[in-house]
Amino acid sequence: MRAAAWSRLLLILLCLLPLVILFLLPGGHMMGGMLGFWMLMLLTLMVVWMLLGVPADSMARPRERQPLTGDELPPVISEVMQVHVATEQDGVTIIRGPLLESPETAYEKIQQSLGDGAVPLLRDDPEFGSAIVMLPQHVERAEMERTSSPAVNWLLFVLTMLTTTWAGAAPQGVNLLEEPDRFAVGLPYAIGLMAILGVHELGHFFTARYHGIHVTPPFFIPVPFALGTFGAFIQMKSPTQTRTALFDVAVAGPLAGLVIAIPALLIGLQNSAVVTGGMEFEHQMLISHQGTSMGSSVLLALIAKVALPEALDTGCTVRLSPLAFAGWLGLIVTALNLLPIGQLDGGHIARAMFGSRVGGTIGTIAMWTLFLLALFVWPALMMWAIIVFFIAGRGVPPLNDITPISFGRRLLGYFALAILLLILTPVPHSLMNEMGIYCPYV
Repeated sequence: MRAAAWSRLLLILLCLLPLVILFLLPGGHMMGGMLGFWMLMLLTLMVVWMLLGVPADSMARPRERQPLTGDELPPVISEVMQVHVATEQDGVTIIRGPLLESPETAYEKIQQSLGDGAVPLLRDDPEFGSAIVMLPQHVERAEMERTSSPAVNWLLFVLTMLTTTWAGAAPQGVNLLEEPDRFAVGLPYAIGLMAILGVHELGHFFTARYHGIHVTPPFFIPVPFALGTFGAFIQMKSPTQTRTALFDVAVAGPLAGLVIAIPALLIGLQNSAVVTGGMEFEHQMLISHQGTSMGSSVLLALIAKVALPEALDTGCTVRLSPLAFAGWLGLIVTALNLLPIGQLDGGHIARAMFGSRVGGTIGTIAMWTLFLLALFVWPALMMWAIIVFFIAGRGVPPLNDITPISFGRRLLGYFALAILLLILTPVPHSLMNEMGIYCPYV
C-alpha cells in the first residue's frame, strides 16, 4: 500500500516538474524557450507513460511456455494447418505452421469448432507462415452485448450542444450567461460542428452494425471552454472479425464527416470576410488568430476558390464566419483521425491495408514525425501530438488478420491518405498565383 502511494506521488511530481521549472525560475523563463519546455514536457510524459505501462505484477515470474502434442490440440487444427510448433502459456495456446486451406475457410472452421470456449486469432508468422492463437474467453457474451442507457447519450448530446452554442457565441462578443436570449448567435457554429462530429460517429456506428460488431451510440464530450467539446466517440463491445470489417468501420467515419464538413465550409465561406488591409495587417490577423490563411491547406484553398472565386484575387486571409469555422474544424478533425497511428481511424486503415507489422511500423514513424514537426516546424501542433500519443495507443488487430482487403478498398484507403495530405499540406508559394489566390507573402 505504501509503495502504491509513493508511485502515485512520483507520477504527480513528474507531471508538475516542467511547470515548476518554467514558472519558478527567475523571470519565468526557461533555457531554450518554449522548445525546451515542450521537449522537457515530452520527456516527462514518456517517463510517465512507461511507468503506467508496467503492470503491478510485472515482477512476478511468468509460467514457462509448455510444448503441446497433437493429441492435446483440438482436432480441427490438424484439418486446417500443418502444425510445426504448438505451445501453451498462462492459458494461451499458440500453434504455428502453414495453412492447408484458405485463411477464410480455416478461420471459419476453427471458430465453429471452438464455439464459446475460446477466442481464435489468425496471424501472420514470419517463420512458419501463419499462427493460430487461442485465447481463453474472459468476457461473457451477455456483458459484450450489454448497452448503456440511451439517456446518458442524449444527456451528453444536450450538454455538448449547450457548450458549443456558448463557444460559438463567445468570439462574437456575446456572453450567453449574461444574455441567454441571444443564443441564436452561437447556433451556426454549434449545429455545424455537432453535425460533422455526429455524422462522423454515425458512419462508424452503422458500418459496425452492418458487420455484426456490437457498438454503443455516440458519446459526445462537452467542455465549458475553448471549442465547447473534445469531440465524440463510440465504444466497440465486440472484436472485429476481419481486416475488411476493420477497414470499412475505420474509413466510414472520416468520409461521412467530410460530407457535412465540406458543404458547411462552402456555405460558411460565402458569409466570411476576406482581409485586404495589406501585408502587415494580414500578418497581424494571422498571429492574433482572427483570420485564417487560405494557403495553409491545399483542400481549404480549393474549397475557398469555389466559394470566393473573385474575393481571393485581392487577399488570402479570411475572417471565418461561425459556420465556416465549424467546417474548417471538421477538416482538422478529419485529418487528425486519418493519421495512421494506433487506434485512430488512419491507424486501423493502415493495419487493414498492410497488415499488423507494417501498419505498426507506419504508426511509429507517423507518431515521431508528428512530434518532430511540432518541435521544429509548427509548435501549435505539440498539444495535438501529445493528445494523439496518449489516446491512440496500439491498434487492436482483427481476429482474422491474414485475409487481405479487396483491391477496391485498397484504392479507397489511398484516397483517404490523399485527403489527409490535402488537408495538412500548405499550398506552395509557387502555385499561389496559378490557383488565382493573391497572397502578399509570395
